[in-house]
Amino acid sequence: MQIKTVGVLGCGLMGAGVAQVSAQAGYKTVVREVEQGLLDRGMGRIRKFLDGGVEKGKVTAEARDQTLANLTGTTSFDDLKDCDLVIEAIIENLDEKVRAYEAVERAVGDHALIVSNTSSLCITDLAAKTKRPDRFGGLHFFNPVPIMKLVEVVRALTTSEGTYQALFAFAQSLGKEPITAPDRSGFIVNRLLVPYLLDAIRSHEYGLGTIEDIDKGMTLGCGYPMGPFTLLDFVGLDTTYYIANIMFEEYREPAYAPPPLLKRMVLAGRLGRKSGQGFYKY
Repeated sequence: MQIKTVGVLGCGLMGAGVAQVSAQAGYKTVVREVEQGLLDRGMGRIRKFLDGGVEKGKVTAEARDQTLANLTGTTSFDDLKDCDLVIEAIIENLDEKVRAYEAVERAVGDHALIVSNTSSLCITDLAAKTKRPDRFGGLHFFNPVPIMKLVEVVRALTTSEGTYQALFAFAQSLGKEPITAPDRSGFIVNRLLVPYLLDAIRSHEYGLGTIEDIDKGMTLGCGYPMGPFTLLDFVGLDTTYYIANIMFEEYREPAYAPPPLLKRMVLAGRLGRKSGQGFYKY
C-alpha cells in the first residue's frame, strides 16, 4: 500500500520525534495529543529542534519551513480520518493503548495500518485488541528519534506480509535503518541492553567501583558513547524500572530483575535528567 498521510498518537518526547521525522520525509503528518497544553509543548519542542538545526547549518530554513508545513497538531481523533498509517507513542499502559486504538479505528479507513512504538509490550497482544490484527505491527524508534538511525520492525503473529513490507519500507523512507525484531519482550536492543544496565547497578551495589569509574571504564575501555549510569539517567530510571519488570514477568530470569537500588531511586523520585537528579545531578 502507499502511505501518504501519517498520524501520530502522543506528542511527548518520542511522539514529537516520530512526527518530526515523518514530516521531514515529506509525509502529511497529524499528531494528536490529549489536551492543548501538551500539544503546544510538543510542537514547540519540534520547532526548537528544527530551529537549532538551522542555526548549526544542519537544516536549511526552507527544509524547516516545509517540515512545519507538513505537520498538523490536534486534540481530536477525527482529524486522523485521512491517515494511511497511525503510529501510537503514548504511555506504556495496555488499557490506555486499547482505548486509543478503539478511537483510531472509529476515525480511520479500513485500509489504514496501526503500529505501536512500545518498547516492552507484546505486539500480538496489542494487535488482538483491535479489529485489524493483520494490519497491526510494531515500529520501535529510539530516543532522540531525529538522530538515532535504528528502527525495530516488529511483526505480530497476525501481521500480514503486506503490512510488514509496508512498515519496513516506511522506516527506510524516513532515512532510518530498520531491523526485524521478534515479538518477544524487549525485542532485540532492550533484550540485550536492559540486563547490561541492571548489572551495572548491581555491580555498583556490590562495590565494583564508583559510578564515575564504571562509566569511565565502559566509555574509555569499551568505546561506548555513554557509560551505563549516564545512559540510565538519559533514558529515565522509571522507564528502565518499568521495562525491567515487564521483561522479568515475561522471562522469569534473574538478569531482568530490577536491583533494589533502582527501585529505591524511583520511589525517591530520582528519575534522571528529567527530574534533575538520578545517578548524577543535573
